[in-house]
Amino acid sequence: MDNLLLKKELSSEQLSMVQSEFEKKQKSKLIMYLLWWFTGVLGGHRFYLGDVGYGVALLLFGWLTLFIWPLIDVFFIGKRLEQMNDHLENDIIHQVKGYTQEVAH
Repeated sequence: MDNLLLKKELSSEQLSMVQSEFEKKQKSKLIMYLLWWFTGVLGGHRFYLGDVGYGVALLLFGWLTLFIWPLIDVFFIGKRLEQMNDHLENDIIHQVKGYTQEVAH
């Protein structure tokens, strides 16, 4: 379910809890692009995003592709960051909903 629809079901207190947790745990676009710039061939940005397999592949083969693979990757990591943060927010919403339902009972 879309995060916006899930948020409509939350109270203002729950929304505040979600926002607070999300701000603490979200991945930073600036950090990701800095990692890409300084460790792109080594896959540092992919490790940061949690894509360990992709990071290992870049670590092993990124330099063999004459740096083309890391250059192409810069166009995909922004969307991947959005997906990771959306998934994180969704998990937090479900945790807050579950927690507040447990407290209510």
